Amino acid sequence: MTAAAPLPGKRTDPRRVLAYLVLTLGVIVTLFPFAWMLLTSLKSFQELFNLAFFPVDPTLDNYRQVLGGTQFLQWFGNSLLVATVTTLSVLFFDSLVGYTLAKFDFPGKNLVFILILSTLMIPTEMLVIPWFVGVTDLHLTKSVPGAYFAILFPGLMSAFGVFLMRQFFESVPGDLLEAARIDGMHEFGIFWRIALPLVRPALASLAIFTFLGNWNAFLWPLIVIQQPQFRTLPVGTALFNGEAGTQWGLIMAASSLAVIPVLLVFAFFQRQIIEGIVLTGMKG
Repeated sequence: MTAAAPLPGKRTDPRRVLAYLVLTLGVIVTLFPFAWMLLTSLKSFQELFNLAFFPVDPTLDNYRQVLGGTQFLQWFGNSLLVATVTTLSVLFFDSLVGYTLAKFDFPGKNLVFILILSTLMIPTEMLVIPWFVGVTDLHLTKSVPGAYFAILFPGLMSAFGVFLMRQFFESVPGDLLEAARIDGMHEFGIFWRIALPLVRPALASLAIFTFLGNWNAFLWPLIVIQQPQFRTLPVGTALFNGEAGTQWGLIMAASSLAVIPVLLVFAFFQRQIIEGIVLTGMKG
């Protein structure tokens, strides 16, 4: 009985090697600014303008000054509140409108959808004046809940979210929804318990975009905020850049801390996107 011939060695695919090299280069280019920001936040004032990548004598003085000598925690809390509320609002209302436009027929449905999409062509800068006039006429900035509402109300719904959710709800089988209606389930229950779980990848993507957009919002909070305690993180961080000079150490330390919630949100919803893609592949 002769021995089996050894299997030939597995050849390396040059295209796979090239793909990994390109991806590695992309990771380096993407992470370099974050690494520079973090390492710069650990430099003393004397080292800030030193072009060395790593700090010679790392220090946490910038973080101590940001956390103890400024209203950073207040700014952080305001931004977190605004970004969280607007994200939850967009996920609920945009998905509800998208579901209605995708699965119901009523007169003027296409016209409503076109009007919603047309708002995407209006620059935000053109809406700032009517927003500010409305906030001023209603005296919203005079009270605590009114001031927070004045900051977050432009982001409570988004035309992009309606468009995204409508497109995803179009792919939900109508027979599945009809079967639920025959079983006696009410319409909101069909939307909440059947249709919504099937579009989790779209919800995850919309949550990431909405949270990032409101977390980094600067122009509208800068205009509408009239009291220091309501400043958001981008507005507060901008105070470190003044006529007397720019406090780069404080800016880098505040920016390093501000990135943490963004990374957590992205990591959480990225997992939801991957799970949704896997489940979609299993159904196919």
